[in-house]
Amino acid sequence: MIEVRNLTKSLTSGSHEIRILKGIDLTVADREVLAIEGPSGSGKSTLLGLMAGFDFPTGGSIRLDGEEISRMDEDQLALLRGRKLGFVFQSYNLIPTLTAEENVMLPIELRGNSPEALPRARILLDAVGLSERYAHYPAQLSGGEQQRVALARAFAGRPSILFADEPTGNLDSATGRLVMDLLLRLNRQEGTTLVLVTHDPDLSHLADRVVRLRDGRIEEELCCGKQPPLADPSVP
Repeated sequence: MIEVRNLTKSLTSGSHEIRILKGIDLTVADREVLAIEGPSGSGKSTLLGLMAGFDFPTGGSIRLDGEEISRMDEDQLALLRGRKLGFVFQSYNLIPTLTAEENVMLPIELRGNSPEALPRARILLDAVGLSERYAHYPAQLSGGEQQRVALARAFAGRPSILFADEPTGNLDSATGRLVMDLLLRLNRQEGTTLVLVTHDPDLSHLADRVVRLRDGRIEEELCCGKQPPLADPSVP
């Protein structure tokens, strides 16, 4: 569960204070899929980054599975991210000198589970339809394929919470829908809480709930009728 209370974030520019978030209260239930929408400058990516422990709030509280993260130092946050969080980025962030298989294996090996790394990576790459791409490097893959490798890598360490920042932003609409369906399949199979930022209302409708931000505040919350993924592969 994610619990955000009276969360604020401000930056200083010269003698001016820029208030990005202005008192956010938000709860995300275990296994919920939450979409965060809003115009540019509304604070949605800032909110996601704070919940993921990439930045520190100016005020307020963030608890992930009961752990207060807003007062953790960098080392504590790094341990938390490695232990229970996963991330999917718009820019894929794959390591270019590693194959698809090696990119997915990396977070497992960093956790000290080397014997599990190879079979787990192949199971996940099979689940996202890349069983013929194990040995391909990122430069040899299309944008959609790279994002599917990124999805597999995000779930490799079995995170309890996964954050996705515009995961389909660099893809055409058809590929974006495929990637979103794969993300929701893995989410359901792994039992992961999913929080994503998107500009695409068609993708938001696949979530359980939508939060819309404007000017650093929650403007609206909507429940959605989440559509089922296209298929249901087994992901141990």
